Amino acid sequence: MDQKTLVAAAVAGLFALGASTGAMAQDKGQEKCWGAAKAGKNDCGSNKTAHSCQGQSKMDYDVNDFKVVKTGTCVTMGGSLTQGEAGKLAKMKKG
Repeated sequence: MDQKTLVAAAVAGLFALGASTGAMAQDKGQEKCWGAAKAGKNDCGSNKTAHSCQGQSKMDYDVNDFKVVKTGTCVTMGGSLTQGEAGKLAKMKKG
């Protein structure tokens, strides 16, 4: 395989990887709600957590794990729209 073909294959692989990580992306009308999932009930997390994804959260309301909720309901339910930022649920757990 020549270098040009190898580079093209690598770039195609990166695009495919990006598309597959988007598989957990929310549907239209939904949003990621960080810090609102109970342990084991998360939809996914970030690379800052010690697990790979869905249902593997070890802690209630971890600000680096999210669950997908209906758009406009996250903050009301106590989560945060920003990864790593504690919503009301996470703040109550700390306090």
